Amino acid sequence: MTIANVSRFLDEKAQSQPEFAALMVPRGRTAEGAIDYLRLSFRELAAEQNEWARRLRAKGIGKGSRVLLMVKPGLPLIAICFALFKIGAVPVVIDPGMGLKSFLNCVRRSRPEFLVGISLAVWVSRVFRKSFRSVRAKVKVGGPLDRVAKGFQEEAAEATRSDDLAAVLFTSGSTGAPKGVCYEHGMFEAQVEAIRSQYGIQPGEVDLPMLPIFALFNPALGMTTVVPEINPSKPATVDPMKIVQAIQQCGVTNSFGSPALWAKIGVYCDSRDIAFPSLKRILMAGAPVPPTMMRQYKRILPNGHVHSPYGATEVLPVSSVIDDEVLDVAAERSARGEGTCVGKVLPGVEVRILPLKEEAMVAADLEQALPVGEIGEIVVTGPSVTKAYDQLPEATRLSKVLDGDRVWHRIGDLGYIDAEGRLWFCGRKVERVETAAGVYYTDRCEGVVNVHAKIFRSALIRYERNGVVMPALVLEPFAEAYPNTKDEEAQLISEVRALAAACEVTAGIEHFFLHKGFPVDVRHNAKIHRLSLAKEFAGR
Repeated sequence: MTIANVSRFLDEKAQSQPEFAALMVPRGRTAEGAIDYLRLSFRELAAEQNEWARRLRAKGIGKGSRVLLMVKPGLPLIAICFALFKIGAVPVVIDPGMGLKSFLNCVRRSRPEFLVGISLAVWVSRVFRKSFRSVRAKVKVGGPLDRVAKGFQEEAAEATRSDDLAAVLFTSGSTGAPKGVCYEHGMFEAQVEAIRSQYGIQPGEVDLPMLPIFALFNPALGMTTVVPEINPSKPATVDPMKIVQAIQQCGVTNSFGSPALWAKIGVYCDSRDIAFPSLKRILMAGAPVPPTMMRQYKRILPNGHVHSPYGATEVLPVSSVIDDEVLDVAAERSARGEGTCVGKVLPGVEVRILPLKEEAMVAADLEQALPVGEIGEIVVTGPSVTKAYDQLPEATRLSKVLDGDRVWHRIGDLGYIDAEGRLWFCGRKVERVETAAGVYYTDRCEGVVNVHAKIFRSALIRYERNGVVMPALVLEPFAEAYPNTKDEEAQLISEVRALAAACEVTAGIEHFFLHKGFPVDVRHNAKIHRLSLAKEFAGR
């Protein structure tokens, strides 16, 4: 295996663009109302990385050490992550918004040897001592603006191999218990190259990442990271005015965020006729992006495009679709119940559609690929496909398919490939509704009724009455369009029912319910908890 340590990306940028801004962290407002940023160059950020590497090594942290990282977005998060990469340690990153019980379960399972975190994190480790029993030393970190380096000093990187474990990143747990995904140094390198080439990202661009983990790609891509004013554990509470101000003030060229966040920002921009001429691209991911939102952002991005990358924590990116392709081709097909187009598969990645199977798969199953247009289980292989879940051999056995020296990942989604080679997403495997009359898929059914002007989003659920399983659609109208009377409710449901009846995919759905606010995942605030909705409406 080749020697590869992803910390080298920051070291390289400290040499090639030393004075260019690497990181901008908000620290208040100027007298004129502008955002006051702490600004660090690439050389200064590399100095922070090196100083943290020295300090962590002095604490006994080294190659292979598991380190639970509990730090707020900002300077220490990026500097410490790259410092851990440099010394060959393994950062364990757990979503702070998943809830205390799930969080503590993840800590126990990942068995960190060290804790590097803010004062609150250290306090939590003392209160819930049993969950942190594997931790033998703790390193306290300051706030998002905390600096430790007084000047630039070199620090040698550990000679890690491309197949050495680099990090454990936890899934959001939107359709099951969160799982730690084992990332190797070579996988991170493959992701960086895929993102760079797919989106044409150039050194010197400015990024506003609204999911903190995505900031870790920026030093490798030579982009400035502008830390957004957003609570990562409660992204739905974002103030769109602050995001708009950051984009305008910093000349942001690239941004990543969930459709739910961009929906809120889009409403703000439309109400004030705001556009973002500096933005070249917005990457919207975490849930399907409605075509109506892509159409809305055509005005907001006069010089840019919305892209929707498809993948999962275990493999990203798999494919990507641009707004023009959706609006010119895919939107009409989605409205006919054909699912959500997620674009062409990226170079170096291979996708196969296989017959549904609940038990583990073997290499021979890979030879049973379904023909064009037929819905099945999406399996993926490529340089960024992860090989295992942390401490979960059974989950690994069920999700991975070994094919010689290649590993395929069962992504847990259902879909098909069309005649033009586009990949279409039809829904999560566990959320399909099987009835005596046939199988109903979430994204196929929901796409039909989501075109109604008053419907913000919908959710297909499994509905059972008198022992008979049926499909049902739960409808979440836009807040301002929610019916005020029983008659208005009946009228809206009647209109949606007519839409569904006119399409072959949804013609068999007879039960419709209204809901004021769907339960969604914390990380993206966009993935609908359809299984929870099914329990809520059971027996009605």
